[in-house]
Amino acid sequence: MNRYEVFVKVMECGNFTKAAEELNYTQSAVSQMVHTLEQELSTTLVLRSKSGIELTADGKEYLPYIRSICNAHRELKAKYNEMQGLQGGVIRIGTFTSVSCNLLPAMMKEFKNQYPSVQFVLQQGEYTNIGQWIKEGSVDFGFINPDAVKGLNTINLQKDEMVAVLPPDHPLTKKQEVSLEELATQNYILLDEGELSVPLCAFEKNGLTPNIQYKVYDDYTIMSMVEKGLGVSILYSLVLQNHKQNYVIRPISTPVERTIALAYKNKKTLPVASRLFLDFILDKFMIIEKE
Repeated sequence: MNRYEVFVKVMECGNFTKAAEELNYTQSAVSQMVHTLEQELSTTLVLRSKSGIELTADGKEYLPYIRSICNAHRELKAKYNEMQGLQGGVIRIGTFTSVSCNLLPAMMKEFKNQYPSVQFVLQQGEYTNIGQWIKEGSVDFGFINPDAVKGLNTINLQKDEMVAVLPPDHPLTKKQEVSLEELATQNYILLDEGELSVPLCAFEKNGLTPNIQYKVYDDYTIMSMVEKGLGVSILYSLVLQNHKQNYVIRPISTPVERTIALAYKNKKTLPVASRLFLDFILDKFMIIEKE
């Protein structure tokens, strides 16, 4: 700690003894540092008496500038720590397939152009797992459906509509859109989303029970199963982007969608690299955080 910070601490505490205790210094060391500062400025800054201390006229003039030096020094140390944190920093993200395939790659590439030494670790899961990983600290932040996870700070990014995915020769492909009622009667392949399934909630809301024949975690496995005629499914539009397979997509007459959100425990305690990347994502989505 430099003499400027020691001087400010003395003024905050109102005496040398208390300042020394808070700084874990001896009183003589604190007095010597203040004296050194007075020598540097060729003046007396503090008057000592039995009742305590008070600033001299010069001390009152110099105090705002000394505070500014202290603040600037703290900012410099914070920036240094930030830059050190980015050297070899690891950003751990909990995510699911549609985000990791379609949203993250371009953003990670651009971020690494700015900070080449940063490393990314993506942990794939469903909403429930991702939420638990964030709470446990095994990932720094994650992408989730905010309706499925509680007890975390969340920031909504975008909506993601679901569509029907049908085998190429399925009778429903002749229709321009399909209903939940029609899908409920078919052999259904359920995407495992953890404790909250958006399609199942939509079926239940409409008083329907789908004929579930398979429950599968991976979106791409479901696409292949649909392609082979094992059943129909409902998947998110985002995961189907730029993905070419032999299946047919149809809109659903009753809209089914989820919200994609960022989730974290406490932004202030995130590692520097992760905090900067989180801000980078929000900037890409043109989202301004609420204070």
